[in-house]
Amino acid sequence: MLDGPVSPHLFSRSTLDGYTSGVWHASALLADRVKAVRQPYSGATVADLQEQVDAVDLDLPLGDTGAALHEVARLYLDNAVWFHEPTYVAHLNCPVAIPALSAEVLIAAVNSSVDTWDQSATATLIERRLIDWTAGRIGFGPGADGVFTSGGTQSNLQGLLLAREEALDGRDREADLPKLRIFATTQSHFSVSKSAGILGMTADAVVGVATDSTGRMDPVALAAAIDEVRRAGDRPMAVVATAGTTDLGRIDPVEAIAAICEDQGIWFHVDAAYGCGLLVSPRRRHLLDGIERADSVTVDFHKSFFQPVSCSAIVVRRGETLRRIAVHADYLNPRTATVPNQVDKSLQTTRRFDALKLWMTLRTMGSEQIGDMFDTVVDRAREIHGVIVADPDFEALAEPTLSTVLFRFRPDGMTVAECDDLMPRLRQRLFYGGQAIVAGTKIDGHYWLKFTLLNPNTTMVHLSEVLDLIRSTGQDMSSTRTETAVTV
Repeated sequence: MLDGPVSPHLFSRSTLDGYTSGVWHASALLADRVKAVRQPYSGATVADLQEQVDAVDLDLPLGDTGAALHEVARLYLDNAVWFHEPTYVAHLNCPVAIPALSAEVLIAAVNSSVDTWDQSATATLIERRLIDWTAGRIGFGPGADGVFTSGGTQSNLQGLLLAREEALDGRDREADLPKLRIFATTQSHFSVSKSAGILGMTADAVVGVATDSTGRMDPVALAAAIDEVRRAGDRPMAVVATAGTTDLGRIDPVEAIAAICEDQGIWFHVDAAYGCGLLVSPRRRHLLDGIERADSVTVDFHKSFFQPVSCSAIVVRRGETLRRIAVHADYLNPRTATVPNQVDKSLQTTRRFDALKLWMTLRTMGSEQIGDMFDTVVDRAREIHGVIVADPDFEALAEPTLSTVLFRFRPDGMTVAECDDLMPRLRQRLFYGGQAIVAGTKIDGHYWLKFTLLNPNTTMVHLSEVLDLIRSTGQDMSSTRTETAVTV
């Protein structure tokens, strides 16, 4: 029998010294980098980083965790995009709660797989308790259920898969599948269309529903679209309402849409990946009124609950609908099992115990503090929108609902076409300058810059600095282009 471990690099009782040393070294390196960080990005180009990564010989190990960590710190940490920096205002990425980071240490080392009881034990019960808690916040009754997922895309896919199976129940699948239709707006997440393709539906399966002047789904247009589909001999399968669209942060009129779905007997899915923070908002919970009437809801805790990626869930009002995706396998979920198995509910088999991050956060901070932080970023969006509207060098697209603000630099004399040409180039220059990172998108063919605020530590001072940077960069690029044109 061997006296020591076969490998000193595998986590076990006999390698705890190496483990604690490695974790301490990693956290120390991270802390050193974060202390030194003063902007969200280093400014390194793709070519710079590609050369550094390609220079590493993966078949020639360094043989030491410390050496490998220093190499990774140079390659990754020195050129990471830091979401905690207050001038990172681009995508739906949040700074993360420290209690959740503590949970990550436990999750990674124990390496539980929350698919069967004999791989997870209490982890299964903690996840189920959090699903029940989330369902309660949504307003679902005791029959609700759900499961943690990798993110909103997977949650939306699972919600629409359940809708498909409900629609095809007892029917000729081959004949009826091509007739199924999903109703969503152009502001809905792209994963709706992607899900339709994965589910084997036709290219025209997603029916676009008109929006009102603010970008929210128009219930009258929805009812008309459903009638038109039925007249064509096709079958309404699901309606997807969005509680927090990616670009405008709009919340579709959930209550009115729920009434139509109930009347028509159509599955109602709410994509609240972004807006789920309202579930714990002390001041804005009413914006989700009607969500309790949905059949399924997507929530992304790794957005507005300040959790590390990945931490998301699909929650259904009637837990029995999850049976439609259960597949029997004797080695995982024997029919005689008397213990709870999450694999029956999930599209994944092996699955991280991501629920522990949310558990630690709630037990440390409490839900009200999370809600306060989300309310703070919504407040900040309204404040900076007012500043932009009052500034003659900028124009804003619309008043924000949540924490996204669409705007652009367009001083007097700049045409719409010139602005559309300048904005994406300006955004790219900002990124490689590294001082601030903003997002960009197109609405009705025109390019807009976008603040996406998910950091409650981002103040109006920070946002004003970013606006000044955009102004000075825009002025510089405009004058350079004019001088070049005159020279030519």
